[in-house]
Amino acid sequence: MANIAPKRVVGSGVAVLALALTAVLVWLSTGWPGGGAGRELWAERADEAGAELEQSFWDGKRGMFNNASPCILQACTDPFNYWWLAHAADSLLDRYERTKDDGVRERIGELFAGIQNRNAGVWTNGYYDDMEWMALAWLRAYELLGDDKYRDAALELWTDIKDGWNEEMGGGIAWRKEQLDYKNTPANAPAVILAARLYRVFGADEDLQWALKIYDWQKRTLVDPESGLVWDGINRTGDGAIDKDWKFTYGQGVFIGAAMELYAAIGEEKYRDDANKTADYVLGTMASPATGLLPNEGDGDGGLFKGVLVRYLTEWAIREPERGGQYGSLILTNAASLWDYGRTGDEARFGTSWAQPPETIVQLSSQLSGVMLVEQAAKLERLGFK
Repeated sequence: MANIAPKRVVGSGVAVLALALTAVLVWLSTGWPGGGAGRELWAERADEAGAELEQSFWDGKRGMFNNASPCILQACTDPFNYWWLAHAADSLLDRYERTKDDGVRERIGELFAGIQNRNAGVWTNGYYDDMEWMALAWLRAYELLGDDKYRDAALELWTDIKDGWNEEMGGGIAWRKEQLDYKNTPANAPAVILAARLYRVFGADEDLQWALKIYDWQKRTLVDPESGLVWDGINRTGDGAIDKDWKFTYGQGVFIGAAMELYAAIGEEKYRDDANKTADYVLGTMASPATGLLPNEGDGDGGLFKGVLVRYLTEWAIREPERGGQYGSLILTNAASLWDYGRTGDEARFGTSWAQPPETIVQLSSQLSGVMLVEQAAKLERLGFK
């Protein structure tokens, strides 16, 4: 963390101890994957994936990543995929955290300026879930880089996000400003992650209370108590119905992340249990029983869904001392298949399926998911997971 004094964090020792024990025990029992030069296999692949993202998608004139590669007509720039770009920022932050490369640090700043310019000089927009992803990226940038502009952007967004809470459907943050009675997992679970991290960084009890309040609504309303499956939303069509048939990896990932952050913040076992139940659902139901691979959820926004899951499932695998090895193995299995199919010649291009070659035109969303997966594999590799 760059020039940031640590704040009071209740129960944070639980997560830190779990992380340390997991890394040491796995290393003692298995050794580093491959030993010797093999220790850096996934780090090298992460470098290749990051270079491909840069070479194939970056538009220096706009200071943003294009929507697709190769570009077809307006597919490069329209529509303005704000939330994709938030994950692009997070992907650059993954690479910077691993390498401390000054060129990546510079690119993060260029992307920050490019998005703000494209968004008329402000950070807010009409979708609460979009703003949460952007706030999470810039809060992380502030922690890693220490530049106040990232902190200011995250706080500007958080102020607007809190206005999305209302009592329709018993509470929760709305999905968008034009539909305040539709509440969903994408607008609530990431808000928990954001509020809990703000509490960790700045120590404001108000942020912790927001995280607890939003989590309570999310779990009561949109989580199956039996299986741990996280449902997508409620009242989308104005009839009060829950979208129980929308079973996306994205929703599972953000709920795991929300439970994980509250477990780190206050150390209550119920949050650990919640994270494990949903992670076990992913492992036992969403991943293929034959191959262990996660499903193809289509292009467009769907191309990003698995990337969201693998980010938070990896973080939880690292912190969870009992089940973490199985969750980490799932990540590495998917990463190996992705690389086998996506790495051809001198290109590392990733489609919506991690079990077949990419399409001729690769969208930024699926490329980002692949880049995130490879970076998570590199993180697990460093800690001795197999």
